[in-house]
Amino acid sequence: MSTVSTLARDLAGRFELGPLLERILGHATSLLGCESGSISLVDEARGTYTKKVDFGVGCQEGETFSLTEGVTGRVVRARQTVMFATYSTVGSSHISTDDPRWDCAVIGVPIFWEQKIVGTCVIFAADRARVFTDEDAKLAEVFANHAAIALANAELHAKASERERESAIAAERERAVREVHETIGRSLGELLQRLDDVSSCLEVDSPATPHIHAVRTLAHDTLAETRRTAQGLGPASLEGRSLQSALQAELGWVESMTAAQTQLTVIGTERDTGPEVAHQLFKIAQEALSNVVSHARASSVRVGLVYSEGRTEVLIEDNGRGFDLAEAHGDHSSLPSGCLGLHGMTSRALHLSGELTLEPIVGWGTKVHAVIPDRSTLPDRLDRPQWKIVIANDQTLINAGLVRVINTNEPAIQVAAVVNSTPQLLDAYELFRPDVLLVDLELVHSDKTGSLAAIRALAPEIAIVVLTDNPTVEQIRAAKAAGARGYINSKSSADTIIRILVAASQGQTLMESDMFDHLTETFESDVNAEHLTARELEVREMVALGMADKQIATSLGISAKTVEKHVGSLLRKTGSRNRTMLVSIDPTR
Repeated sequence: MSTVSTLARDLAGRFELGPLLERILGHATSLLGCESGSISLVDEARGTYTKKVDFGVGCQEGETFSLTEGVTGRVVRARQTVMFATYSTVGSSHISTDDPRWDCAVIGVPIFWEQKIVGTCVIFAADRARVFTDEDAKLAEVFANHAAIALANAELHAKASERERESAIAAERERAVREVHETIGRSLGELLQRLDDVSSCLEVDSPATPHIHAVRTLAHDTLAETRRTAQGLGPASLEGRSLQSALQAELGWVESMTAAQTQLTVIGTERDTGPEVAHQLFKIAQEALSNVVSHARASSVRVGLVYSEGRTEVLIEDNGRGFDLAEAHGDHSSLPSGCLGLHGMTSRALHLSGELTLEPIVGWGTKVHAVIPDRSTLPDRLDRPQWKIVIANDQTLINAGLVRVINTNEPAIQVAAVVNSTPQLLDAYELFRPDVLLVDLELVHSDKTGSLAAIRALAPEIAIVVLTDNPTVEQIRAAKAAGARGYINSKSSADTIIRILVAASQGQTLMESDMFDHLTETFESDVNAEHLTARELEVREMVALGMADKQIATSLGISAKTVEKHVGSLLRKTGSRNRTMLVSIDPTR
């Protein structure tokens, strides 16, 4: 069976149909001790077959014939392997009577795929003495099965390649339009801000005032038009596909990652729900299926897509191990990154005035049901199909990265403006009325103009997410006073950044567990540091200078054992794990 093993290795990773079928036919003829044969592709619906590969026969490779002719026609009519003592008995032949194979035996094997004959493999004996047996037929059928796999793989590869090509074209077109939109949008935003600055410097009756108003109106109209253009595109996550085909692809991913059986059921007549509704429903389903793969250990996963009057619904069910909802959501302020998606799904539904129900049962599985009304029923939201965000940070490189991450991973979030100071942030808020402010913590802490307080007064519900890595307690207090609802650091993944921004827009306060632990430790250290005695402060200063316990004891006129007690008390009160951490904490803050 070494030839079969070699063929199996040939099948791995080969998707070009012609060369692969040549290898299969070559192995088959060699193993049967023959030198000639052919593989044909069958189209029963049209009643024809096409010679795809031909070895040593000269039977018009590449040409198409009727299924009433040749060995292939006999195979299709019999729907099983056929053997002839001589080719001359086949009838409707394609080789001449003076060909050496005219009086040789021939065997024809059907190539089945999903109960349909998609091709045939025909092999000629090398001489008149050769007679095909039932064992030969079994061997030939093995190769026919490999040919069936090759045909299926080639078809799948062709479809995948075509989808990748179409997706790449759609994604590039969308990327280009969105990039232009973002560039023009931010430029128009800056132009409008400058116009406001000019207006504030002019007298009320200045002859330039009407012209400035006209320019402002034109800029506003242009900005609105660029938004409508960008919003008319399908979300990148759907990659140019319909919602139904995108969900089917996600279920295919689930099957490839688990042993679960999947099923997609569509109820109602498929219709265009609009890019925003389709995007949010897809992201909800994608998040739910990701949780199934990561946590459920399910053997069955079902997705339902329901087109009802005035609304579209997605239902995701699995028979996995489920989970305790109260336990998972017990502390909304401290969730591992993996749990942020549960909040994100709800936020996405609420964003479009929809609703989401989550029904997990420990040991029985989980059901996620999302309902989003059609956009036509939401006239008051037509002008705001996206979450708008303003970024305030004075580091250009980080701003560029944030804009790139948001634009690439979440087309439902529009970066309306990027500013580098809190006074500019106030102007940007008044101009764009964003849903979320993503602000560097240092700007929050150093806001001497009261811009954030002014924004909070104008919009108490505004979501503020803070960008920080190692905040001090004083900075965190400033952020808390400003109404921060989330914290993102430079190590956050793209998915985590998007989830926190989406959740914040719906009033939820989320952060990664690592950040929560850091803030907890910092607060504990600060609280305990406020109770340090004067002697402990002296000891800490000397520890910071690198002095040994005996040196500190001599300097303060106390025993070394007393110094050890003071150091132990310092570690306990500040929550420090060692002397290095102790001296890094500022006890005066």
